Amino acid sequence: MKCKVEKTKNANEVKLELTIEASKFEEAIKKVYFKSAKYFNIPGFRKGKAPMQIVEKYYGKEIFYEDAFNEVVPEELEKAVEEKKLEVVSRPDIEVKQIEKGKDLIFTATFQVKPEAELGKYKGIEIEKVEYTVSEDDVEHELKHMQEHNSRMITIDERPVENGDITTIDFEGFVDGKAFEGGKAEGHELEIGSNQFIPGFEDQIIGMKIDEERDIKVKFPEEYFSKDLAGKEATFKVKLHEIKKKELPELDDEFAKDVSEFDTLEDLKEDIINKKQKQCEERTKYEVEDNAIKEVIKDLKVDIPSGMIELEIDNMLKDMEQRLSYQGLKLEQYFQMMGKSQEEVRKEYEPQAIEAIKSRMAIEKIAEIEKIESTEKEVHEKLEEMAKNYGKDVKEFEENENIKKYIETGVKTEKTLEFIVDNAKVKVVKPEEKTEKKETKKTEKKQTAKKTTAKKETKSTKTKSKK
Repeated sequence: MKCKVEKTKNANEVKLELTIEASKFEEAIKKVYFKSAKYFNIPGFRKGKAPMQIVEKYYGKEIFYEDAFNEVVPEELEKAVEEKKLEVVSRPDIEVKQIEKGKDLIFTATFQVKPEAELGKYKGIEIEKVEYTVSEDDVEHELKHMQEHNSRMITIDERPVENGDITTIDFEGFVDGKAFEGGKAEGHELEIGSNQFIPGFEDQIIGMKIDEERDIKVKFPEEYFSKDLAGKEATFKVKLHEIKKKELPELDDEFAKDVSEFDTLEDLKEDIINKKQKQCEERTKYEVEDNAIKEVIKDLKVDIPSGMIELEIDNMLKDMEQRLSYQGLKLEQYFQMMGKSQEEVRKEYEPQAIEAIKSRMAIEKIAEIEKIESTEKEVHEKLEEMAKNYGKDVKEFEENENIKKYIETGVKTEKTLEFIVDNAKVKVVKPEEKTEKKETKKTEKKQTAKKTTAKKETKSTKTKSKK
């Protein structure tokens, strides 16, 4: 393989011209033929038994070119990128120059490459640190959650539905007298007061008795995800089958023994406080590091290629797709529920993607300047922790180069963030101060928006007066 590299007129873009030997391309053609021979049905031959020359004569000699190209090019392209030490950040734009049996395969691949970042101030930056503490309400909330988790359901027969009850209902919805798609269910469990349904629906279930049927009239919100139903009045025919109520266990020493390894409620509370305090410390650490890197990238100068942003958004959507799969949803279904197209969601994700890229590049640059590296000991400790969590032998992870690389990068990033924070001017604030600042910023934004609108209206009035 021969490879020539040249920079294009566009910033952070290179073009590779690759020449792959005719013999290698012909080997790829043969490989593709043997893979796909069983699909060819040519008169005079049993299906899949026609020689390659006959298949080429019957379908045209170009029949295998595309698949052979895809067979040989990815590996050769990867080799070329490694040899030329290119940090590509986009998919290649391929242009075939020559493709013919018996001749060298020649094509170009145009890539966007990683840009050079120029750091601004990263030592002595000013950041806020919110120190969170565990309140009595936090402990009570956790105990309430534990009660809910260990509650039992009691069937209610003697009274009508009350707020907080769990009902089993059949329902069917109608708009303008016609049933609409997705508006019907049987044996549906609904907790009254959970606000799972359209506003007003659950309130009208209150007071119903077993086997009672009722017409419930509601109006879909103007911003409802289904545009066909948004803002429309609807009638739901509802039948009540069952009423249940949660019975919570008493909060006492017996409860502590049943739900934990502790003998008393006080010991259980102490454990909750310790765990919550650890969560508070982790939250503080995350927020401080997040504030620090956001402050650093304010002065970062870098020209981010479009392909780099697109790949970042791709990865973000893949993460979202994986999370949705745990809920039994597909990405397309989520877009429909949100009433947005994939293009609109990608556009919304763009600022977040740019911030993530800038953060990563700033961390890499600081680590390079300050010579921050991950040690073998640090990586081994993390791998041991991972192996313990997965119940596997640490050697299994140590032998996996991808996992090791991932851990090395993670350790390096963590140490770099610690370096930035250690060299920052940190101001400790209380959680309520942070909330007050957020509210002040919201008020300022609203006031700015009002002023802007007023100015536009004034200009518009003046223009009309002139006319």
